[in-house]
Amino acid sequence: MKIRTHNDLDVYKLAFEAGMEIFEISKKFPVEEKYSLTDQMRRSSRSVCANLAEAFRRRKYPKAFVSKLSDSEGEAAETQVWLDFALRCQYIDNPLHKTLLENYDHVIGKLVNMSLHPENWTF
Repeated sequence: MKIRTHNDLDVYKLAFEAGMEIFEISKKFPVEEKYSLTDQMRRSSRSVCANLAEAFRRRKYPKAFVSKLSDSEGEAAETQVWLDFALRCQYIDNPLHKTLLENYDHVIGKLVNMSLHPENWTF
């Protein structure tokens, strides 16, 4: 399949689905977390996708492409930290935490691979 937009990237699809899952679970977080954990977790999970879309549009500039992929990777790692807090605060259970961390590990792995081989994506 030819990749025409960021929406066609497997890593984008994975990150988007993970971000939507975080949105759904964070609806159940306590109200007092609205402007802290809930907001931060939603922001970082969405930022993974936003930075990836921006990276895709910067493919003609390999250094800019890799830089935006790095930003996306950082946001994915930040999301993992917020998931750790959500677990410790008992807002999510261990199985859900494990699943979401693994999803973001997979996203991070794909982003790192893209960064290590930008020539496969840039022109």
